[in-house]
Amino acid sequence: MTDALETLRAPLVVEFPFTRSLGPVQSAFLTGLRERVPLGVRTEAGRVLVPPVEYDPETAAELRELVEVGDTGTVTTWAWNPEPRRGQPLATPFAWVLVRLDGADTALLHALDVPGPEAVRTGLRVRIRWAAERHGAITDIACFEPAEDAPAARHEPRPHAADFAEPVTGIVAAARLDYTYSPGRAQTAYLRSLAERRTVGERCPSCAKVYVPPRGACPTCGVATTERVEVGPRGTVTTFCIVNIKAKNLDIEVPYVYAHIALDGAGLALHGRIAGIPYDQVRMGLRVEPVWSEGGRYPDHYRPSGEPDADYDTYKELL
Repeated sequence: MTDALETLRAPLVVEFPFTRSLGPVQSAFLTGLRERVPLGVRTEAGRVLVPPVEYDPETAAELRELVEVGDTGTVTTWAWNPEPRRGQPLATPFAWVLVRLDGADTALLHALDVPGPEAVRTGLRVRIRWAAERHGAITDIACFEPAEDAPAARHEPRPHAADFAEPVTGIVAAARLDYTYSPGRAQTAYLRSLAERRTVGERCPSCAKVYVPPRGACPTCGVATTERVEVGPRGTVTTFCIVNIKAKNLDIEVPYVYAHIALDGAGLALHGRIAGIPYDQVRMGLRVEPVWSEGGRYPDHYRPSGEPDADYDTYKELL
């Protein structure tokens, strides 16, 4: 069965909070931004790095000599951003710029607020526009703005003890990825079959294994798979784990069981939740069947089918 199907596409978002602690240099840098004091670090060779790092990129020596640099600087290179995305510094079109702050030897990446690309050039003098509310993050710099009146004289970085009250010791950054996912020909057919309450895999023409979900190619033989084979709906629990931590936004009471299930006729086990049986009675070899919720496009969970347990030799190759 190789009928042509329109490949599925769907927008997806992966988002999670990323929490990290800060060492003494990064702590001083972010606390300095909160206090409107831009800081860098001096290397053994006398170069000033902004943003600062804790180890010399050339010698790997530990760096601790903090210095204050200017809040004005020079654009070293730039790129125009005509369509800002969610979470970027400005909601209107802006330029991404690398700015070498006065007194620094390296450049800092941030946004430049200008009306259009004609207002940007390499060598443009700019200054920091500080955020109205600052909490110790790179967003304490709201953006850069043109500062044609700022003198281009060399700014001598001044030693700074970074003796701030209530230093920032950790940050939480929201990591987010927006993208469009296409499952491809094989998994499109698989998902459409699930919507019809059927489970369809693809058979390898070389080793004859049936892969569910199908991948479009046999991972063992490396050849394309096109022959579709309906499997299940019943299967065998090959292995399992007991989940004791409740997931956010998942309306399932803990503890519950998640298992690998070898559907009848499949050459690969898939995973699914086991319900309809106490969690401590789930076992390897348990025979199960799918349970579909009303309007569901895939099985909500699997429950015991009432059949005798499968013999170990029938599923040992699928562990």
